[in-house]
Amino acid sequence: MAIKDWPAEDRPREKLLQRGADALTDAELLAIFLRTGTPGKSAVDLARELLADFGSLQALLDASQQRFCLGNGLGNAKYAQLQAVLEMARRHFKEIIQRGSALTSPEITRAYLSAQLRGYSYEVFACLFMDNQHRVIQLDELFRGTIDSASVYPREVVKRALHHNAAAVIFAHNHPSGISEPSQADKQITHKLKDALALFDIRVLDHFIIGDGQPYSFAEHGLLNHDS
Repeated sequence: MAIKDWPAEDRPREKLLQRGADALTDAELLAIFLRTGTPGKSAVDLARELLADFGSLQALLDASQQRFCLGNGLGNAKYAQLQAVLEMARRHFKEIIQRGSALTSPEITRAYLSAQLRGYSYEVFACLFMDNQHRVIQLDELFRGTIDSASVYPREVVKRALHHNAAAVIFAHNHPSGISEPSQADKQITHKLKDALALFDIRVLDHFIIGDGQPYSFAEHGLLNHDS
């Protein structure tokens, strides 16, 4: 059955307009992007097939041009369209969180850090430096590593924090594997950084791990304390 013959409340576009984008599944969101299906398949059916083929929505969004274009119903035009959408999202959040902006929404902070760090094939460790009113000073990508790890040096983090005259920081790094759970090494380096910055009265507000789905928050899981 074609999507136009579905009940209005089940059609992805109408569902989005009535209930908001967060009410849609990955397949429904992708179907809106695709706009049309292929012979014998609705856009939603095609979207489900593509998600199964790539393994996840993130894997599809992060795919190289060559890999993306191998997908059924995809091609260079769709790849260009997708890259434009992703870049608009990055610029959107960069405009929201710019120098002097006060961080008042954890959701926006998560989305901003995800847009900046998701998609790398190697680990990137970044610091979001803020003043004592939690206004953004700058986001610095400080360390880059292999697909498995990044070497993070507390002395360099402290130097950058002092350079920016920061009063607080939020750490963020990506896991190219897509698994956002923190490793023991992640916990250890977070505590080392927190101790080093505390000597200069610089507070660590959180550490986000960017993987598949929602970024993992150390603060929300009580992992900023040494006994955790």
